[in-house]
Amino acid sequence: MAEELKQNESMNFIHAFVTEDIAEGGRYAGQTVHTRFPPEPNGYLHIGHCKALIIDFGTAEKFGGLCNLRMDDTNPTKEDVEFVEAIKEDIHWLGFDWGDRFYYGSDYFEKDYEYAVELIKKGLAYVCELTPEQFKEFRGDLNTPAVSPYRDRPIEESLDLFARMRAGEFEDNKYTLRAKIDLTSGNFNMRDPVIYRIRHMHHHRQGDKWCIYPMYDFAHPIQDALEGITHSLCSLEFENHRPLYNWVVENVSVPHHPRQIEFARLGIDHTVLSKRKLRNLVENGYVSGWDDPRMPTLCGLRRRGYTPASIRNFCDRVGVAKSPNTIPYAFLEFCLREDLNETAQRVMAVLKPIKLTITNYPEDKVETFEVENNPNRPEDGTREVSFSRTLWIEEDDFLAEPIPKYKRLYPDGPECRLKGAYLIKCTGYVTDDDGNITEVLATYDPDSRGGDPADGRKVKGATIHWVDAKTCVDAEVRQYDNLFDDPDPDAAGKDYLACLNPKSLEVLTNCKVEASLADAQAPASYQFMRLGYFCPDSKDSEPGHLVFNRAVSLKDSYKP
Repeated sequence: MAEELKQNESMNFIHAFVTEDIAEGGRYAGQTVHTRFPPEPNGYLHIGHCKALIIDFGTAEKFGGLCNLRMDDTNPTKEDVEFVEAIKEDIHWLGFDWGDRFYYGSDYFEKDYEYAVELIKKGLAYVCELTPEQFKEFRGDLNTPAVSPYRDRPIEESLDLFARMRAGEFEDNKYTLRAKIDLTSGNFNMRDPVIYRIRHMHHHRQGDKWCIYPMYDFAHPIQDALEGITHSLCSLEFENHRPLYNWVVENVSVPHHPRQIEFARLGIDHTVLSKRKLRNLVENGYVSGWDDPRMPTLCGLRRRGYTPASIRNFCDRVGVAKSPNTIPYAFLEFCLREDLNETAQRVMAVLKPIKLTITNYPEDKVETFEVENNPNRPEDGTREVSFSRTLWIEEDDFLAEPIPKYKRLYPDGPECRLKGAYLIKCTGYVTDDDGNITEVLATYDPDSRGGDPADGRKVKGATIHWVDAKTCVDAEVRQYDNLFDDPDPDAAGKDYLACLNPKSLEVLTNCKVEASLADAQAPASYQFMRLGYFCPDSKDSEPGHLVFNRAVSLKDSYKP
């Protein structure tokens, strides 16, 4: 995997094509490189879209060009302004901007119609009245050409019917407008494809102005051409649609002829990237929403604690390929961990607390220790952490009866270090009436202040993190695992819902965090020492009710 990622990073065939196109004598010599990102506003962007938008915006950025943002709202069925605003927010969050070049596909409906009329007048399109079932029946196969009994319909008759289609005279599916190309083509996209259909549906921007809508394969190349796009970058499933893309721009009087280049879509294990399936997860309550931190949506990843730098780095290192591949989700986590290791503030938190009482420490004494916020960033400064007789530690940092090689606290066990504070030695514990351990007892060495291995004292016990019971703050902590426990829940023949991981979310209450986090707000990131990287939940966390999401574990066995 490491070699493949390195090779993809250094060999970007799209950039090679663009370089060739803008060189002297190239098809776009002397022109500004111009790309576009055309999401359909019927859902939230996910990590797969992120790769596409980074390729679109990143290519323009690399060549000093422009990238438009265009909402592909030619299909009125599930489009919504909510998704439009979310898409814009996600793109800005990643660090890209489209300037004043924001468009809707529906902005071009009138021009689409005019170009469709132009094709009819040229004898290159006709009105067909095959039903959807007949259309499939007459489509033919590799050995049999398609059949269209309306292919030779007179131009004037098609013009009249098409105008009446627009006027709303006919019910849905009564007629379609088809391009007249080649019924014998081995590429079925070229077998007189439908370029307009009747849909009596309310459009989120156009209202009820239109009852006929252009097909994507017809509208998209026209939109690109009208915007002056030089390079139309799209995913690999459109490779077989490229001849139709070229046919459209070559046969209508558009001012530009863009070049379509395809790249492989991003695949990630342990998730699904089908917008339809993600919508189903949301609408049927399998997750809390599009921004559920287990979702592969950008808003979900952002809420979980992913950073723009980590996601851009992930996409850059995956690279641009022509062949489909599936990347381990663990590599996405690796990229986040790598970023947060450099940027996240170090703090102490206890997720499953048990009380620790230092019996020889004065009851009324409170002292402070000055600690670095991030050893990798001296400019982040230091903060003070309080210390008193009663602390909270992790329950698994104590065992009444130690197991082999256990080096943490147990009665009469070795000295252990309290992170940044003192050396302590466990002397016993307290139980309730049911025999449950409620308190760990220890003594401390007053001469070991600082408790740092650099002091030269060698101890056999481990270093333990803690928080001061007098000043700490309560918090809820949500720990996430893969939403699906099957590496390939999207495989053909699988019920992806049956692959959902019942342990994908663990909610811990009564957690204890150091006082410096009392006012923590998203998007701040923290390394909870020994536990992982966490961020305040952007929706549910507030002063007095802190909620932290685990973005990623502290370390993992994954090697890129």
